[in-house]
Amino acid sequence: MSAAEILKAKRDAEHARKELMATAHNLQTRLKPGTIVGNAWDGVKERGTDLAETTVEAVKARPYHVSAGLAAFTLFLARKPIRSAVSRLFHSAPDEDLVTTNLHTEGPYDITAPLAERPTEPAK
Repeated sequence: MSAAEILKAKRDAEHARKELMATAHNLQTRLKPGTIVGNAWDGVKERGTDLAETTVEAVKARPYHVSAGLAAFTLFLARKPIRSAVSRLFHSAPDEDLVTTNLHTEGPYDITAPLAERPTEPAK
């Protein structure tokens, strides 16, 4: 091997070493947690924007269907308060002039008595 060939081989090896170091530096930069999180966040924002645009288009195309779906979902969420309100509307109230007490010990007892009226004071 001549001296020129040895110098060329050293230059090639140095060039390959520099390329390897540059590649390693690029990998370190790309694999930093901050870079990974930033790239993931950018992807999420882009997909979220696309999803929002698609949703707006779907709502514009079928407003009545979306309104019906939202109403059904709202009724589903409010089913217990609605049931309670309706049952209070149609629940028969006890007589206003009776006091009722329910005892549940060995058996159900129903003790009902008329309301006692407050005596009126004689006029002076």
